Amino acid sequence: MKTPFLQAVKDGPIVFDGAIGTQLYERGIYVNKSFDYANVSRPDLVRAVHDEYLDAGAQVVTTNTFSSNRVKLGRHGLEDEADDIVAAGAAIAREAADGSAYVAGSIGPTGETPTMLTEGELEQIRNAFRRQATVLAEGGVDVLVLETFRQMAEIRIALEAAQEVCDLPIVAQMSFDAERTTADGASPDRVAMLLREWGADVVGANCMEGPHILYDVVTEMLDVGVPVIAQPNAGYPQKIEERLVYMATPEYFGVYARRYFKAGVRLVGGCCGTGPEHVRRIAAAARMFGGGRVELEVAPQRDDRPASAPVTAELGDRDSEAPTELADKIERVHRQMKEGTRGEPNRDNFVVSVEVNPPAGLRPNKAINAARMLIEGGVDVINIADGPRASVRMSNWALGNILQQELGIEVILHLCGRDRNLLGLQADLLGFEVMALRNLVVITGDPPKVGDYPHATAVFDLDSIGILRMIQNFNQGIDPAGKDVGQATSFYCACGAEPASPDYDRELRRLEKKKQSGARFIMTQPVYDPEVLDRFLRDTEHLDMPVLVGLLPLASFRNAEFLHNEVPGMAVPEEIRRRMEKVGSGPEAKQEGVRIAQETLHRVHDRVVGAYIMPPFRRYVAALEILECLDGYSVPGDEPDAG
Repeated sequence: MKTPFLQAVKDGPIVFDGAIGTQLYERGIYVNKSFDYANVSRPDLVRAVHDEYLDAGAQVVTTNTFSSNRVKLGRHGLEDEADDIVAAGAAIAREAADGSAYVAGSIGPTGETPTMLTEGELEQIRNAFRRQATVLAEGGVDVLVLETFRQMAEIRIALEAAQEVCDLPIVAQMSFDAERTTADGASPDRVAMLLREWGADVVGANCMEGPHILYDVVTEMLDVGVPVIAQPNAGYPQKIEERLVYMATPEYFGVYARRYFKAGVRLVGGCCGTGPEHVRRIAAAARMFGGGRVELEVAPQRDDRPASAPVTAELGDRDSEAPTELADKIERVHRQMKEGTRGEPNRDNFVVSVEVNPPAGLRPNKAINAARMLIEGGVDVINIADGPRASVRMSNWALGNILQQELGIEVILHLCGRDRNLLGLQADLLGFEVMALRNLVVITGDPPKVGDYPHATAVFDLDSIGILRMIQNFNQGIDPAGKDVGQATSFYCACGAEPASPDYDRELRRLEKKKQSGARFIMTQPVYDPEVLDRFLRDTEHLDMPVLVGLLPLASFRNAEFLHNEVPGMAVPEEIRRRMEKVGSGPEAKQEGVRIAQETLHRVHDRVVGAYIMPPFRRYVAALEILECLDGYSVPGDEPDAG
């Protein structure tokens, strides 16, 4: 049984399908004909469009009934067939969805201008909307979608008419011009506020010239208290050899889909000119922000849980039952904090992880030297990213194994779902256990588009929550298929968090799910605004999860501007950027960046178990310079060559 539509939206993100008219046009139905009449004249074509969108990953298919009100069908002499056309459209979409996707009943405008009509003519429009909504509801759609309305007066009529005849959820979308206003001059924030007041459950915008302009519109709608949807055109159409061609590529759509979801838009689809490949890219973006292709649940706790693999002797024999030294220290410090026995943070009661990434080639010497210097300076664990920014590097587990073998230290590996399918993830986890690589930071991963190989396939069979669930099952000796693997693993997992996330409520909800799925502690993205960090620590107290605060010392004013303007989820307050601007670049800027990080650390060191430091541009000594404000840490005389 499907989750109710509005609950699914809350859990989100949701992928709508794309254009139907454009697809029917490409299949031979000309623009001077009624696309909606194809529901009765060529149902095979309409079904094929729905099937292709579902295959591409659409979670919602929209009925081919956009122009099926009696007023608009009357221009084709089809007004008396309106009910049959609408009913057929609903039936075709329901058969295609087959219970596995939602069906949205499409209602478009009449094309009339309400302010210029008599009361009798207005009542004719109301009756047309009432009848269309009634037939769609009787046809079994899950939600009504009012789309591409240009005038607020008309969409209000449609909303009220639909509410009179059914109790289905209603998505209301306006179309805006290049000046970001409706035909009657309403701004995006006012549109959203009025649509909510008139009873819409989801508000948003569709059509327009393309994803970029629509992004500016829908992000102004995000603060009205209801979910927001975006369905842009594939750019502005151009006429080439007597055909209308839309210029926005699927790849471009994928980039903006990620931006929409990142900003907090809950539902994304396509409008004119979009096709299955555009939706495929939207679906890939949705998997990054919502869930992977594969659904996994945490297995019930077992009374007969098999024994875990023994900890390797090379890493020390401990009396603690914690699976790793890192786990032992984090849990001990967290317990001291709750008991009030921690005292002033120092090397013994403060946990520090510093990121040292694998080389792009075959020689790990510089990474080894950096790790050695950091450990000697008092750092607890080396953190190794998994293809950061979708770059090609030596496998992080290879570097991790080298560091453990050569230096006798523990590492913590990032594990992301971008590059591995369900089989590969399991294989790697079993290998990690054998190599005693038991500390993991589980993340969804950066999309390939941001890296050197933008056309590489993004897998995302599992998102971070799915991976955590799989690991929790392995820790009980059970694989994703429910089979006993003979011996339980002993992974200790962190999850990531963005305290400055644009969709902050969603970030908190996902953190709760991550804890339920097996995450034991939190490692945050860098935060430069103390109020944002204070809010995050306050709002996550109920989770009772240890936190390592993320610190990335700024290297220059240019670096601060880049992080603020180009990196999603990162915000550098104006005051901090002004401080960096005064010092510019060079040694003074680096020292100012360290001081800013130290100020953050001082502000929260009594509320976090430790710090997760990301040295900029492989300047690893900066990590130890930050830590000099605490007891027990030291900076070596010479920094190893970072390359």
